[in-house]
Amino acid sequence: MKNIRPYIFSLLIMLMITFSSCQVIGDIFKAGMWTAVIIIVIIVLIVIWIFRKLGGRR
Repeated sequence: MKNIRPYIFSLLIMLMITFSSCQVIGDIFKAGMWTAVIIIVIIVLIVIWIFRKLGGRR
């Protein structure tokens, strides 16, 4: 299996450049506090899952 770390890194860089974090956070909180909390928790869990998947392939 090919090493996917460069692809993940480039994807994260592209997302950081294309999304304005302040605008995204503002839109999430306009949708409601509980919606924002749920979305933030989901994003954190996805990031943790990705790092665990990448960390286990040494």
